[in-house]
Amino acid sequence: MKNLRILFYFLLVPLLFNTACQDDDMELGRMLDKSELKYKVVQDRTIDPGGNTVILINETPETISMWDFGTGKSTRTVDTVRFAFKGDYVIKFSAMTAGGIVDADPITVKVTQDNFSYVNDPLWTYLTGGVGQEKTWILDFGNHGMFDGPLYFYEPLTKWENMQDGTAKLGWAPSYKDNTWIIPAAEMGSTMTFSLKGGPFFKNHKVSEGKDETGTYSFDAAGKTISTSGGTILRSPSFIANASNWTNNLVVLSLTENALQIGVRRTNSEGDYLYVWNYISKEYADNYVPVDAGPKPKDEGFDPTFKAGELLNMLTGGPSSGRVWRLDATGNPVDWIGKGNGWTTGHASSRDWGWNNSWDAAATGSWIRFDRFGGQNYTRNQNGVQTTGTFTIDEATNEITLVGNTLIQNPGSWMNPTTNKLKVIKAFPTDFQSKGIWFGTSYDAAKDEWFAFHYVLGN
Repeated sequence: MKNLRILFYFLLVPLLFNTACQDDDMELGRMLDKSELKYKVVQDRTIDPGGNTVILINETPETISMWDFGTGKSTRTVDTVRFAFKGDYVIKFSAMTAGGIVDADPITVKVTQDNFSYVNDPLWTYLTGGVGQEKTWILDFGNHGMFDGPLYFYEPLTKWENMQDGTAKLGWAPSYKDNTWIIPAAEMGSTMTFSLKGGPFFKNHKVSEGKDETGTYSFDAAGKTISTSGGTILRSPSFIANASNWTNNLVVLSLTENALQIGVRRTNSEGDYLYVWNYISKEYADNYVPVDAGPKPKDEGFDPTFKAGELLNMLTGGPSSGRVWRLDATGNPVDWIGKGNGWTTGHASSRDWGWNNSWDAAATGSWIRFDRFGGQNYTRNQNGVQTTGTFTIDEATNEITLVGNTLIQNPGSWMNPTTNKLKVIKAFPTDFQSKGIWFGTSYDAAKDEWFAFHYVLGN
């Protein structure tokens, strides 16, 4: 672009085509000459006298469109671009043909008038501060009362609408203070700026990557996507290789005056998932005053206190009795309980993070029984196979030792419990019928975190 004084608003469609491997005995089709490309770049002055509305039309049969605006790309056969600021714009067209990519000569369009109606959505102001302004964003490391850390994990197709109506499925929201491996602390000094000073300019300062980037960006306030050119959003260096697209049509999940969430699809061997990067405005961070809310209350039932014999009676039902317990597979089966607070809230919270189809299979028809028929006995039924043993209780520590047996088994999973000593992490002596009991199977002393399985009464 010449004399860039522009701000534009357009719907950007990501450039998505995969090149497939060809057999050695197959040939590509004919490569078109650029003179054979048929396309139009039309300024519709009935809509904008200044030529702000530009219609792009590919009329070349059996080709895939490749429009390049300098700040974004589109593969639509017909697309519409709306420029808010007057200026000269270079539009490049290429076509994917059977024989390869053919480039046409660039076309420069001149926009002679401003039309700020294309950027009057409040989201533009949230992102940039408004026309003639700029706003700087930083990753949230969990110390500004907004997010718990710079990165959350959501299901792959999560969108803005899901965040608004409460249907978004959060996989994991790690706190940075307990998961510093996610990103170097040096990234607290990195910044990302979206500007509307004379154009949609984008710049960032990346400490860990050791670079400063400048370019442009496009923001679709209606479709809730954002794209950058000449640089990428702030992210953790260790996650860069996990995703193939860091620039085009990234989903915006939330945007307010002080907070921004941008999603990037994971494409590595770990499987499809959505990395959601959490940002706060630098102005908000610089002026943030922590509110002393006191210590966070621990989960209900955490570190329970039992009367003498009460835990034994809860597990077994009393003398000469037995109780069957089942893993809460369709409810909230597993949890990381850190410093007295769990983070899973239901089945979806742990799905794919740890709970998966193999655990569904392991839990189906499985149960455990604590009984006092001729002693303190423990029976595990899984896949139609029963194993038996005995158990003891240390009432001083709320620890249950299974003698000759273990909890439910799923050897192919990292969550598979191998210890025969269970710690009662959460229990409800007067309400165990509806709330069950949490058995801790592993403990991280450095983080004061327990991994626990949730069991409820069965038949």
